[in-house]
Parts: sequence; structure tokens; C-alpha cells
Amino acid sequence: MTPARDPLFEVGPRLAIGALLQGARWADFATVRDTVGAGDSVISKHTRTLEEAGYLEVRKGAVGRRARTWFRLTDAGREALTAHLAWLTSLTMWAPP
Repeated sequence: MTPARDPLFEVGPRLAIGALLQGARWADFATVRDTVGAGDSVISKHTRTLEEAGYLEVRKGAVGRRARTWFRLTDAGREALTAHLAWLTSLTMWAPP
């Protein structure tokens, strides 16, 4: 895996969403919102961007009478996140002369 900067993970809470979902099979909307510490509209906007990029799979359904939304990273999303994290790590190894 080659470290690679991904601008999609540099805006808003997308890196936090990716990091959370990296270790989960599926996470529901409320868990993502509460863990990231952002409002509903912010989570909706950023998860939509990740979904449109092919990084996130969204599943909608119901539990009882309540509508629910679940998220998980796609393989492409997992690869992009891993490469971006490796790129961030490589920055810490750089030392000025």
C-alpha cells in the first residue's frame, strides 16, 4: 500500500467517520453522530459525500416503527482511508534539515 493524500478525508468530520467505520461492520447514524460529535445535518452532508465517492455504503431500514440508517466503508473507502492515514503518518517522519 502506497501512502496517498486523499482530500476527501481532509474536510470536516470525514476522517473521524472513516476512522470510526474502519473498525465496524456497520454503524448506525446515531452512533456515528454521537461519536463524531456533530449534528445530524453535518453527518448527513459528509456521509453523502463519502457515499458519492464510493467510499461508503448506506443501508436504510426500520427497527419497529422507527426509520434507521446504517453505514459501512466499502473496500475502496477502506483502501483510501488506509492510504491517507499512511500518508499522514509519513508526514510525522519528515524532519527539517
